[in-house]
Order: sequence, then structure tokens, then C-alpha cells
Amino acid sequence: MSRKYKFHNKTGLYFVSFATVYWIDVFTRQLYFDVLSESVRYCRKEKAMELYAYCFMPSHVHFIFRSGNEQPMELLRDFKRYTSKKVIEAILDNPQESRKEWLLWMFEQAGKKQENVSKYQFWQHHNQPIELWSEKVIKQKIDYIHNNPVENGFVTDSIDWKYSSARNYQEDHTVMEIDEAGFIA
Repeated sequence: MSRKYKFHNKTGLYFVSFATVYWIDVFTRQLYFDVLSESVRYCRKEKAMELYAYCFMPSHVHFIFRSGNEQPMELLRDFKRYTSKKVIEAILDNPQESRKEWLLWMFEQAGKKQENVSKYQFWQHHNQPIELWSEKVIKQKIDYIHNNPVENGFVTDSIDWKYSSARNYQEDHTVMEIDEAGFIA
């Protein structure tokens, strides 16, 4: 694996993206978005996650974050482990989930391809962390994150995507809190 995609600076600010297996559009119901939001809240409170930008898309997640306890790899590992377990439980328990059998079958097929997966694999294993080293690069990644729903045709204005920190940057903290991005001019 390339050294390019590793957490080398434990105190660094990172841009990460990670996707569901096969890029399956799982996050199409409020219930599943709630699992992601609650997990972020927990990680911010209990695991020293500093979150500066985010976007939850139907098949993937983007973060700009820092680990306050200098454990970025472990933080993301725990986030992904917890959310995968909780989303699969939510799928199993959701009587309105019309894709239940198909989703579970896909996660099971992905799990069979990995020696370290006992039954279901929900997330792809890589995070592709990119350390952010300047205000210009930070701004570029924030713009990328916020424009992702626009580029994918879900909304025409980035602040209209409910699960994006674009709303926070417009002083709307109703969905989720983020940390103050004082490093951005």
C-alpha cells in the first residue's frame, strides 16, 4: 500500500473519504443518517474527535477532522466498526426496508471476500487519509465536500443538503455541531 494513504502525523488535520461496499446507496432513510450523526456526536464527546467539515452521501462519507488524543486511525476504525454494526441492525429491524434481503446479501458477499470479516462487511476497508497542510488546501477540501451533493445532482445549492457542514458554515447547527474552523480565513 502506498505511504500516501496513511496517518503519519497523529496530530494532523485530515481529509478522509470512505464508502460502503460496492458503493451501495444505503443512506437513503432518516434512520440510517441518524446512526451516522449519533456516532459523530459520540466520537466528538468521548473520543476527542475534532470535526471541521463533513458530508454524508448515500454511499459514502467525507470528513475533515483531527484526533484530539492523537489516534486518528483508531478513531476512524471505531467509527466505522460501530456504524456498520448499528446500520446493519437498523436494516434488520426496519419493517419498511424493501431492500433488506438484497442489502444483507451484498454485505455478506463482501464479507466472504475478507478473511478478517465474520459475516457482513459494510464499509470498504480503506479511508484514504490526506493530511491537510495549508489553508488553501483546507479550503479546497471543504469546498469539495460541500459541493459533493451539488455535483451528484441531489441539490442545486450546497446548503440545501441536510447532512453537510455547508449548513454549519452558514450558522445553521440544527443537524449536527462541528468545531470552529478558526484556521480558515
